[in-house]
Amino acid sequence: MSHTIFLVEDDPALRGELAALLERYGYVCASTDDYEDVAGQILYSGAHLALLDLNLPRYDGYHVCRELRRQSQLPILVVTSRSTELDELMSMNLGADDFLTKPYHTQILLARIGRLLQRAYPAQGGAVLSERGLTLDLSRSTVLLDGREAELTRNEARILQLMLKNPERIVSREELMHALWQSDAFVDDNTLTVNVARLRRKLEGLGAEGFLTARRGQGYQL
Repeated sequence: MSHTIFLVEDDPALRGELAALLERYGYVCASTDDYEDVAGQILYSGAHLALLDLNLPRYDGYHVCRELRRQSQLPILVVTSRSTELDELMSMNLGADDFLTKPYHTQILLARIGRLLQRAYPAQGGAVLSERGLTLDLSRSTVLLDGREAELTRNEARILQLMLKNPERIVSREELMHALWQSDAFVDDNTLTVNVARLRRKLEGLGAEGFLTARRGQGYQL
């Protein structure tokens, strides 16, 4: 599967160059020009890794790192022109997984990204789950029905994986939030709603209308 990397870089030129580099190596890139709620946008995107600069116009990268880590175990690679040991120490203490100083060698950047992704998303051995003709391929993050296929984000695949492992049982929102973010304490409830809604639209696009239903006040059910 193609991993999605969310680029938090306020310089449009640098962001464009970085996106072009990563896309040449098979990654999908997402980014934003709105720095009001960067952590929320990263979670909404379903990205597999955040590439985070510290110098940002609204809230600095430390704030973004802290908020992101409160809600998710998403890999965070800080890439910044700040080069002091204190900057690195603060980044790691706030939950960053790695720290790289600009300017950097592109192959070093790619190696760091690859290592974090491999550690966070180990090979799933081609794991496949099926129910009522619908097939989820975890190794490719795709869902298949009657010869038609749709790509899923990391969060969508995890939601569908949990549902397929519990056919006909109502899966609570708390279970889903824990599966996605390891903690439901600081997650905006609407973030889960958005992820489920996008998954349902993709399933409906394959012809699986009504496959995933909401149970008011309880959760979701296949």
